[in-house]
Amino acid sequence: MFVDYTKILIKSGDGGNGAVSFRREKYVAAGGPDGGDGGKGGDIYFEVDPDSNTLIDFRYNKKFKAQNGENGSGAHKYGKSGEDLVIKVPKGTVVKDAETGKIIADISVDGQKELILPGGRGGKGNSHFATSTRQAPRFAQDGEKGIEKEVILELKMLADVGLIGFPNVGKSTLLSRVTSATPKIANYHFTTIHPNLGVVKTEFGDSFVIADIPGIIEGASEGVGLGIQFLRHIERTRLLLHVIDCSGSEGRNPVEDFKVINNELKKYSEKLSKRKQIIVANKLDIMQDNTGYAELENFAKKENMEIFKISAVTGEGIKELFNYVSKILKTLPKEELIDIEDKVVYTLKEDDIGFNIEKINDEFIVTGPAVERLMGRINIGDNESMAYFERNLQELGINDKLREMGVKEGDTVKILEWEFEWYDY
Repeated sequence: MFVDYTKILIKSGDGGNGAVSFRREKYVAAGGPDGGDGGKGGDIYFEVDPDSNTLIDFRYNKKFKAQNGENGSGAHKYGKSGEDLVIKVPKGTVVKDAETGKIIADISVDGQKELILPGGRGGKGNSHFATSTRQAPRFAQDGEKGIEKEVILELKMLADVGLIGFPNVGKSTLLSRVTSATPKIANYHFTTIHPNLGVVKTEFGDSFVIADIPGIIEGASEGVGLGIQFLRHIERTRLLLHVIDCSGSEGRNPVEDFKVINNELKKYSEKLSKRKQIIVANKLDIMQDNTGYAELENFAKKENMEIFKISAVTGEGIKELFNYVSKILKTLPKEELIDIEDKVVYTLKEDDIGFNIEKINDEFIVTGPAVERLMGRINIGDNESMAYFERNLQELGINDKLREMGVKEGDTVKILEWEFEWYDY
């Protein structure tokens, strides 16, 4: 089974918590704090798998989680970092944020390995919070949580040449004639339900990869007939061979067929509609008359396009076509990887001090990453820890913002799951 689109859930590892510990040794009168730091959570990476050409491994396995970091312990012992998780995907896989649709990574180069989600940082042990006035801190920092994201994996085949055209025009027959690929071939529409790849070797020793893209029909750009799934595979080809049935056996108009397919390409991608195309007039062996081909040939001349007359069944005209294709490919640049604007790698920033305060009735609700990080360091039952908490609220500007919003003596301030009664001092 060929699978080229799937959604999975990935989560990087949580950081381990810092330890609250004090040195306790015989004959040592004043052992200070010696709590060690927690270990870092494991990262999530995506890496090219050279032996895979489908996303079928993700059809049933939908959740991937990196290992958590271990907690710190006494005697300044650091927790062990969690192991990174490397997820292997076929070459040509695009990773997107399912929520925003933004491209996170384009895994399309041999040996490529991309960091997608970093693990949470380990929390600091209580030894970091000792000062000249606070010599026995009874609090430490919790590790940061890992990041959980739903991502889309989209496989876009990498081929030099793409065969496009309506169903049953002879694309699969042509592919089987010029390569060792063995696509399913029959005289009915949509025999091909997934792209087939093959390698063409010319008489001059050149070689290139060609893809038989399943038949595109009118409305494909809106998803009719699995059109979008088919269209995505054309995006990275450098040259399109537009195969058209000129035999008249199905009563089709070759020029109209050409226009319909190109209209779908344009609606799907303006860039794709401008890709270099060669018209391949097929089924020469069963051509009923020359009317359809003559009309298509005149159209090609007006559009300044090359046209080749072939029979995929008998092989007539194929050698000349592919010698020309080989020559043209040498003049066309390699298709660039997908442009990644504002490439996203989700990070937890140390300098992220943002917070938000919302007033509901007489309750002030404080949220934000800086607050979450601060509350992870607090031991509510310890006076020194609460003094540290108060000082940080002041330094972050939260107290000033609460006063600006009209907080009064006795009002409730809610920070995460904790509620405090406000008083001025």
